[in-house]
Amino acid sequence: MKLQVKGRNLEVTDAIRSYAQEKLGKLDRQLHDPTRVELELMVERNPSIAENQIAEATIWTKGPILRARESSHDMKASIDQLVEKLERQVTRYREKRQRKGSRRDGVVANEPPGIPVEGEAVIVKSKQFAVKPMTAEEAVLQLELVGHDFFVFRNADSGDVNVVYRRRDGAYGLIEPQ
Repeated sequence: MKLQVKGRNLEVTDAIRSYAQEKLGKLDRQLHDPTRVELELMVERNPSIAENQIAEATIWTKGPILRARESSHDMKASIDQLVEKLERQVTRYREKRQRKGSRRDGVVANEPPGIPVEGEAVIVKSKQFAVKPMTAEEAVLQLELVGHDFFVFRNADSGDVNVVYRRRDGAYGLIEPQ
């Protein structure tokens, strides 16, 4: 496993680096394939944020890219919480890979048809709506009006379906197809 540790508003000490490497090393044994792990450790300087020690990791595998973000009042606690969350993701990923190998005709062996397998994505609601042409700025206004985290619209300039979304930092993002 190739681990890259970055610090934002924080100098990464050798002690924190080795602690993170020890904790994230557990994941390397579970993944069984060469991976690259990027760990970003941050300190929020806003005094109103109590849990200002943030650990964020991205793991590149042969399959999906795993991401997690945790925060607490202590950096080591943030790393511990982060590793726990990533372990759950790795377990779910490995179980899905194993289930794919045991499927026949779209049904998991020894499972009655129509019953979803634990951890499998199930769509519980479907919604249809008109996608109106508008600018990205108008879509942000609509996003604020409906009170959701994202808004789907047809871009008046390109004619493509786009998505505007609210980012964690309070700003907005735009997703455009290529």
